Amino acid sequence: MSEKKDTSPALKRSWFQELKAEFSKITWPGKSQLARETAVVLVSAIVLGGIIVVVDWLLNLGLQYLW
Repeated sequence: MSEKKDTSPALKRSWFQELKAEFSKITWPGKSQLARETAVVLVSAIVLGGIIVVVDWLLNLGLQYLW
């Protein structure tokens, strides 16, 4: 029917050791890289928002002309 998982302390310890090993492989960005990437995301969001506003305005203008 349903399989029981083995939750012995040895398996839990092994899982946490593997998790710790994986976290040690992570390379975190420095402050300058983080600031640059944050700026790129913010500028991209603002530009995309502006494009959406302009397209919405043009569609609204076109629909008002038709009605």
